[in-house]
Amino acid sequence: MVKPENLGRIIDEHPFFQGIDAPLRELLIGCAANERYDAGQFLFRQGQSAEKFFLIRAGTVAVEIDQPGRPPIIIETIAEGDIAGWAWMVAPYQSTFDARAMNLVRALSFDAQCLRRKMEVDPALGFEVMRRFVPVMAHRLAAARLQMLDLYGPTKKPKAAKPAKPEKAEAKSKGKNRAADARLEKATGKKKKDG
Repeated sequence: MVKPENLGRIIDEHPFFQGIDAPLRELLIGCAANERYDAGQFLFRQGQSAEKFFLIRAGTVAVEIDQPGRPPIIIETIAEGDIAGWAWMVAPYQSTFDARAMNLVRALSFDAQCLRRKMEVDPALGFEVMRRFVPVMAHRLAAARLQMLDLYGPTKKPKAAKPAKPEKAEAKSKGKNRAADARLEKATGKKKKDG
């Protein structure tokens, strides 16, 4: 088990919580634990209860969308200095992606229920955590959208018809209208004037 003072140092050194006030850091320490994941292990799975979020300290994590019967779609690859998991903040608290260790991953995890309770009691903590998470959420959604566009591509617009050259268009028009002109002449007894 990592000592609380070491957890505080880890939180201070991680870019996500860099500069957080000491009293707020102390509240975070009470919800934190040090974890390790071997290559291929999942930090969390799509559709499962979102019980934690992670500060990635070392290693690489693939944020993926599972496709039954097909390889997963990798939305983003995150590494040291990043965070994984934001679904713990939004009811119904279910993970929207998979997070799979691509190699040995060391992370600081935060218990979601513990942190939500503390955020409800201390609005300053809630504001600080939300302020830091919202850009991450927006970034992950944008990454998912771009990945989907890459996979499925934009819909192709039909090619616009090329305008005919004026002299060719006029010749075609005269050819098509000869029969109509002949019928008109026969019906009225008057010949159509050219031009």
